[in-house]
Amino acid sequence: MTTASGYSPQETVARALAAARSDDCVVIAEETSSANLRWAGNTLTTNGVSASRQLTVIAIDRHGHGPGQASAGVVSRAGVRPDQIEDVVRQAERAAAEATPAEDADELAGPEQAGSFGGENRDQAGSFGLKNTDQPGWDSPPARTEIGVLRDFAATLGETLRAAQAAGRKLYGFAEHDLTSTFLGTSTGVRQRHDQPTGRVELNAKSADLERSAWTGAATREFTDVDVAGLAAGLAERLDWAKRAISLPAGQYETLLPPTAVADLLTYLYWSAGAKEAAEGRTVFSKPGGGTRVGERLSAQPVTLSSDPRAPGLASAPFVVAHASGSDSSVFDNGLPLSATSWISEGSLAALISSRHSAEVAGLAVTPAIDNLTFATSAAAPPALADMIATTGRALLLTCLWYIREVDSQTLLLTGLTRDGVYLVEDGEVVGAVNNFRFNESPVGMLGRLLEVGATVPTLPREWGDYFNRAAMPPVRVEGFNMSSVSQAS
Repeated sequence: MTTASGYSPQETVARALAAARSDDCVVIAEETSSANLRWAGNTLTTNGVSASRQLTVIAIDRHGHGPGQASAGVVSRAGVRPDQIEDVVRQAERAAAEATPAEDADELAGPEQAGSFGGENRDQAGSFGLKNTDQPGWDSPPARTEIGVLRDFAATLGETLRAAQAAGRKLYGFAEHDLTSTFLGTSTGVRQRHDQPTGRVELNAKSADLERSAWTGAATREFTDVDVAGLAAGLAERLDWAKRAISLPAGQYETLLPPTAVADLLTYLYWSAGAKEAAEGRTVFSKPGGGTRVGERLSAQPVTLSSDPRAPGLASAPFVVAHASGSDSSVFDNGLPLSATSWISEGSLAALISSRHSAEVAGLAVTPAIDNLTFATSAAAPPALADMIATTGRALLLTCLWYIREVDSQTLLLTGLTRDGVYLVEDGEVVGAVNNFRFNESPVGMLGRLLEVGATVPTLPREWGDYFNRAAMPPVRVEGFNMSSVSQAS
């Protein structure tokens, strides 16, 4: 299928590979379509659709280097026309010729390593416009979203906005749905394709005087599972909680963190769990005296942090797509298959993110990054957040975290702000809203102070939702969460 902008992504991959003169070549063609709605003050403001294309060419030069050595040149361009494909290839080849030997140089995967596309590339969760069990084949047209995916959601949203107006509340927010088709081809014969739907809703409720505010969000693949009326009802309850204001000083508090806050903290932990830097003694996962902490117990709770490209509801690309090399990613690994990986298993550190190169450096198994994350306990009958609140003597209840930044990589100490509602729980009931805080906390240290882990549910990280959408997390009870100072943030 040829699109208005020229060749189809498959044809673009084929043309780029045919034009390549380098020893090896990787081509990644991506086509993305997006649809969105926005609203403010109980009124729909904008809606729209967009589309974009991206071409990445990775040229690999093995001449002029020693045995097993190679250099790589990477060029990425948006909106490449058919007559520009060869020029992008030449630019990548010039970059490879001028580059120094790559420390992660390796042979590219072949079809036998990447796995046959039709048999391996399974999506158990379903996706917009696709069957529940099968991704389309290489030759099928790229998948596209359109504004119709939001039609039923928009109808319910309209009713919800009218109800908020009648109740004296103001709702703000947006809904967006993206669908990216990725086509990866290599000079060694690999042809991999994945269609990735990504959707999210963010909803903010404010009192009529704008003095009280509450936020919630949800991630979705198709918008058929988003209960916007239920989300708004939860925000209304929080605004009612905030009618009583309570001032508390900074300090260490027993704290209930909802799934979205847990997702923000553990996503940062995941991003920081690189094998190479840990082996070099540079992170919280470095073992004193050398090596990594893999095998060390991080939590007394039976918790597991894992990723699985075929996880129901969270499915992601089941093969490596590397646009550039980094500490623990490698362009030479493109097309390698991904499988379910436990990063923390029953409380113990089990694996670190690695490319083939960084795994060899660290002496660990090859476990590349996967684009989803699940945290769960194996304890029987974990409670919902409401049940955890009901059994609380005295604790803070957070809504979400904001402006998270790293302070110390050796302990993974993070700082950030609470936002849109911190509440005080006493004797099993929420008794009011307290002031916001700046926190200083390490998610690794937090794992060692978990008092209770609830039931895992799909969630949207608020801070990282733009970059990391597929997460399932539980609410947790933490001993001594460090609120380092009072914040004036709202």
